[in-house]
Amino acid sequence: MQFLTAEWRNLVMANYAVDPGILQPFVPAYTELDTWQDRCYVSLVGFLFLNTRIKGVRIPFHQSFEEVNLRFYVQRRHQDAWRRGTVFIRELVPRPLVSMVANTLFGEHYRTTRMAHELMVQGNQQKIAYRWQWKRRWHALGVTAATEAVDIPAESEAEFITEHYWGYTGLGPGRTTEYAVQHPRWQVYPVLDYSVETDFAALYGQAFSVLNGSRPTSVLWAAGSPVSVEHRQRVAASSQAL
Repeated sequence: MQFLTAEWRNLVMANYAVDPGILQPFVPAYTELDTWQDRCYVSLVGFLFLNTRIKGVRIPFHQSFEEVNLRFYVQRRHQDAWRRGTVFIRELVPRPLVSMVANTLFGEHYRTTRMAHELMVQGNQQKIAYRWQWKRRWHALGVTAATEAVDIPAESEAEFITEHYWGYTGLGPGRTTEYAVQHPRWQVYPVLDYSVETDFAALYGQAFSVLNGSRPTSVLWAAGSPVSVEHRQRVAASSQAL
């Protein structure tokens, strides 16, 4: 049953291969780290939340806004298949009601802060930048790319990053919830240049200080699409959702 419908557009993803030990303390119960070619990833992601509805209802002043998050990738065995999903370290939005609902009802890690974005198209190139304020400092994530979107190659790193259709939230020892995210396969704009101007330690904790000054393994700009998020369920030790 759908809980939320929206459009996720212009997703910029700066992806970093990291030591699994950094992520292990954040892995929810009943899941394990997911890898691509034996590498664990975290992604700094900025995107636009558009035409948002909660159970089909538009909430005034909360339909369109930016989000920036830091996420990593896990998987969970369910019956005879793997469910591949994401876990969020922290999610930033400019709307306090979004943070309140997500944190109070679902145990998420949202914070409210000032945010902005810029999108420009010049000839066959386009630029997008997401900006957010944290403790009086402005941070930014930007990309320059071609204007014509292309398909994501099968079995590529880009496919690994974009093709996780479950979300997992750890609520404490032995307590995890999961929810399904549905969207068509995305296309990406070929990236020509990028910039990451952020203090990972200040935003996400000292464990992520190793990302400060590091070059991302890859940077993607996904066009995005309409999405739907299903109601979340509790995960039980038997790997069955209750």
